[in-house]
Amino acid sequence: MTTAATATGSTAVSAAATRTTAPLGRLAAAEVRWVLRRPRTLVLLVLLGLIPIALGVGIALTGGPGGDDGDGPGLVAAVAGNGLVLPIAALGLALALLLPLTVATAAADALAGESAHGTLRGLLLAPVGRTRLVVMKAVGVLAVAVLAVAILAVVGVITGMVVVGGPSGTLITLSGTTLGLGEALGRVGLVAAWTVVQLLAVAAIALAISSFTEHPLVVLAAVLGGLIVFGVLAAIPSLEWLQPLLLTSGWGAGADALRDPLPLDDLASSSLRALVYLVPGVAVTVWRMRRRDG
Repeated sequence: MTTAATATGSTAVSAAATRTTAPLGRLAAAEVRWVLRRPRTLVLLVLLGLIPIALGVGIALTGGPGGDDGDGPGLVAAVAGNGLVLPIAALGLALALLLPLTVATAAADALAGESAHGTLRGLLLAPVGRTRLVVMKAVGVLAVAVLAVAILAVVGVITGMVVVGGPSGTLITLSGTTLGLGEALGRVGLVAAWTVVQLLAVAAIALAISSFTEHPLVVLAAVLGGLIVFGVLAAIPSLEWLQPLLLTSGWGAGADALRDPLPLDDLASSSLRALVYLVPGVAVTVWRMRRRDG
């Protein structure tokens, strides 16, 4: 009996000693919980939720700004009396700055922040492969991006239907046609998914920069500064040939969801451009983390 118990105990100890990896699902869940507990992440998510509310209340009180095109102020003008346009307009406005800031902050905290607090070295020494560590951190940033976009879309739909109002359960497109509730929500979901893809490109670049530094502010400055430079370059007529290379040049494509029939060219090309940024960003992050000591 004692011999059997000893053998069983030896087997358990041996199995524990030979375990060199931690379950990825458990690691990812722990990372998401940790990311969503950070006060700055919660503050940014609350601010995002306030955008459609402030926009909807402002338009309901003033009747909305003037304009008749499908981008920028004209898109905001289309919200007046047409509440289901609100989530799409809110996503477009937030994509200009606050959404990239949110994912860049999460990416900066994921690697540079951990390094600054001295906890990244412990993760590198833990029984977690370097590539698995990058996947775990990427899942945390992805969760922030998806949650941020979901908050904007859901709060936007509710605010649009309750505060702004308009034709019951319908959406009037910029082309003058009317869409039913189901198709209108489908258009909102399409813009939300497209926005997440754009944010993943920003997050991938931010993670790559974060893997080279231990100062989160460097990551934020680099990402936001890069987006500002892209915007300046896109505004120079003589550099029009450069626009297909700029990530931000397709960020107005979300307004196409309000046209009928739905044009997909700009949405598809901007998504492809985002993938072109995403792949090297992820590759550089994995390459750097596999060679990093702490």
